[in-house]
Amino acid sequence: MLRRFIGQASVAQRCRHLSGRQELVDSVRRCSSSSAAGLTKVPLGTTVEQAVDAQYSDDYTSQPSAKISVDRSGLNNPPEHSHEPSTDSELVKHLKSIIKFRGGPISVAEYMEEVLINPKAGFYINRDVFGAEGDFITSPEVSQMFGEMVGVWAMCLWEQMGQPNRVNLVEFGPGRGTLMADLLRGAKKFEKFTEALHIHMIEVSPALKKIQKLTLKCNDDDGDENTVSALTGTRVSWHATLEEVPTGLPTIIIAHEFYDALPVHQFQKASRGWCEKMIDVAEDSKFHVVLSPQPTPATLYLLKRCKWARTEELSKLEHVEVCPKAMDLTQNIAKRISTDGGGALIIDYGLDGIVSDSLQAIRKHKFVNLLDDPGSADLSAYVDFPAIRHSAEEVSEDVSVYGPITQSQFLGNLGINFRVEALLQNCTEEQAESLRTGYWRLVGEGEAPFWEGPDELTPIGMGSRYLAMAIVNKKQGTPVPFQ
Repeated sequence: MLRRFIGQASVAQRCRHLSGRQELVDSVRRCSSSSAAGLTKVPLGTTVEQAVDAQYSDDYTSQPSAKISVDRSGLNNPPEHSHEPSTDSELVKHLKSIIKFRGGPISVAEYMEEVLINPKAGFYINRDVFGAEGDFITSPEVSQMFGEMVGVWAMCLWEQMGQPNRVNLVEFGPGRGTLMADLLRGAKKFEKFTEALHIHMIEVSPALKKIQKLTLKCNDDDGDENTVSALTGTRVSWHATLEEVPTGLPTIIIAHEFYDALPVHQFQKASRGWCEKMIDVAEDSKFHVVLSPQPTPATLYLLKRCKWARTEELSKLEHVEVCPKAMDLTQNIAKRISTDGGGALIIDYGLDGIVSDSLQAIRKHKFVNLLDDPGSADLSAYVDFPAIRHSAEEVSEDVSVYGPITQSQFLGNLGINFRVEALLQNCTEEQAESLRTGYWRLVGEGEAPFWEGPDELTPIGMGSRYLAMAIVNKKQGTPVPFQ
């Protein structure tokens, strides 16, 4: 029973006060049958009587009593608690706590970002995930020729800029540092170029930073973020974002297999229109996908992407992926190039069109369920190259966008065919096989026709799956090899 004294006020005063108190009590009664989140506005330990008193604390405290009945049956009914240890990983617990705190599901993009770069348990943060012993293989790990050809592109762009004495060379997501190391080795004879460089590695993983410093032969005795590569004597610095890279110098940017790891929002066409796909916790305590009941903030990016698409292109789709971080990053890159000069090279697997439903999880070189054991598999999605083009052109009139062209065209026009022939003339049979296999993976398409080894090891060409795009300051002209 909730008791309250109502003093010697007029009948009208008492009726108004009693009516107000009854509304609040009815509200508390309704909330008592819902989740505990409904009571968080009341300080811990406060009784229902105190909560009502706090709301209606006029000068009625000495007034005669009236009786109001309150059903408290749902106010102190805690859920059953199991003392058995949970089998959930720390990342799974963290994701579930976010969903619980929000009182509802999270976007696929937020799930993806937590899985990949959560500071404590993200996939990329505390281990080496690249190469045959890791979860996947990237082009620089396939052959030294990839990094060498990217170096040729960078030198050509530097020459188009007038061979400046100082230039920033920025790489996003450098992995093990293999691409940059091969680039420097290939450019070692061109001292004027390597002496002009100040390399900036954009990396958030402490584990990968250490590996990159070893690969580039940098002194890491003091964990210094600014050091020198013994390969060419080039200065090297590490940063978390592009904004940390000093401005005011011409800048050459490389983003190889970086955009595919940026978090995507997924939308599905439903009877009520486009609904965002969200991640929630099911009754069996496992993650599952649900649809948002109403528009979400990411819908603004969906509308922007649809504006850039052709009507017939959209009419065929039941699913759409958009990547706001890719759009925003591209605009930051375009602004930097517009102001400081230079250019950016983006190479990734993707489409020259709107992306439908491409998000995938890879563990130990095999596809696995997206929601299975978060943090143990790489998540990636196809890159929407037209969205990159439109984002760059939208923010600056001083940049031009070229491509995309296939990786096979890009490497072929830069002279990879001549490079592989030169390497084959001075190598062992084992090295020759490795060169041919690497070459095919970089520029071929499908299974290698020359392969005589085990079927499960057949080299698969990535030449047409991967696309290359360049964003350059208009003053530099058309970059090689996009003429």
